[in-house]
Amino acid sequence: MKKMIKLAPSVLAADFANVSEGISIIEDAGAEWVHLDVMDGSFVPEITFGSQMVKAIRSRTDLPLDVHLMIEKPENHIDAFLAAGSDFITIHAEAVVHANRVIQMIKDGGAKAGVSIVPSTPVSALTELLPFVDLVLIMTVNPGYGGQKLIPECLDKVRTLNTLKKEKGLAFEISIDGGVNRSTIKACKEAGIDVFVAGSAFFGAEDPSAEAEYLKNC
Repeated sequence: MKKMIKLAPSVLAADFANVSEGISIIEDAGAEWVHLDVMDGSFVPEITFGSQMVKAIRSRTDLPLDVHLMIEKPENHIDAFLAAGSDFITIHAEAVVHANRVIQMIKDGGAKAGVSIVPSTPVSALTELLPFVDLVLIMTVNPGYGGQKLIPECLDKVRTLNTLKKEKGLAFEISIDGGVNRSTIKACKEAGIDVFVAGSAFFGAEDPSAEAEYLKNC
């Protein structure tokens, strides 16, 4: 049986002046999740939005909200993102000292917990966290801006994670974010992803629904 890969279009690439339309485009395309990139202008260069945007989107869709916190001191904001209706909250291993504690905060609040690493961080930095997370997000570009090219070497991390997952009998999903498009999706699938985030490739397509169909089923 062919493995089902989930698509999580990134709202970052939608029209911020009409986010509701962006959510409708995601739903009409049959995507499984909505990906929300929260940036603080410190951990990454850009500033995007906070928990109020998540709350507003929550009121407009029943799709799972995959919230990616690219922020420093995420522990100070977990409660707000839980209250906003996040289904997944992913923190960066590079942005927090007591990661286990923050992961437990997310789970105690009723959401699924994820951890992410940037291209320069090895998978070995996650070894102690893997038994406790529901999602591992591998950044395949340096975070902060959309439309970048995928760094192929980052897919080796996906392969390593799949090996660790099998060896340790773990059940976390593996997601990638950055530069996923028609020219890179097959290599991503071959590496063993479960979820992929698509921003400009999805919202920049002439027909996002057709693009979603191709990316998921090629």
